[in-house]
Amino acid sequence: MISNRKFNFRPMRDDDLDSVLIIDHLSFSIPWPKSAYLHDLQKNQNAILWVAEDVSESPNRKVIAMIDVWMILKDAHIATLAVHPDYRGQGIASNLLELLLLEVYRRGATRVMLEVRESNLKAQSIYREFGFEVVHRRRRYYRDNQEDALLMNLEDLESEIKTNQRYKTLLANQRSKAISGN
Repeated sequence: MISNRKFNFRPMRDDDLDSVLIIDHLSFSIPWPKSAYLHDLQKNQNAILWVAEDVSESPNRKVIAMIDVWMILKDAHIATLAVHPDYRGQGIASNLLELLLLEVYRRGATRVMLEVRESNLKAQSIYREFGFEVVHRRRRYYRDNQEDALLMNLEDLESEIKTNQRYKTLLANQRSKAISGN
């Protein structure tokens, strides 16, 4: 685990792809091809891609996590979320998820959904902390080992945003930055 680090969260850029692909390959047994990320970055107007970067050794910034979300009408589908193994357990996935939930809410999403491996208990725990619940099981969803996927939904994003203290704090910080011009 790496401690005493500073992290920045921002929209993904084309020049992040090499780092994103490394994280993807280290995190998933069926990683996405580069063309899928390129499509979402350059052609999919309904995709929202963000990264987390370690800025502790500025100006040497290192991309350490990523998320790709697709907006489909009033639904947001989290297509992928991963953190580099060296940076796991520091709340980076939670921070990235928190920021993206707020962003999709601003863009009109009312529900958020995702698939997660049945064996990925850590990810399920994080999603439950944000109000996601298992609504369906997709049998033998994953091609590599025929593992089931759990479909998890956050059915009422607006209530989660308006009642959870984490968003109140985040919104207050963003408002104060907007007022101060930073």
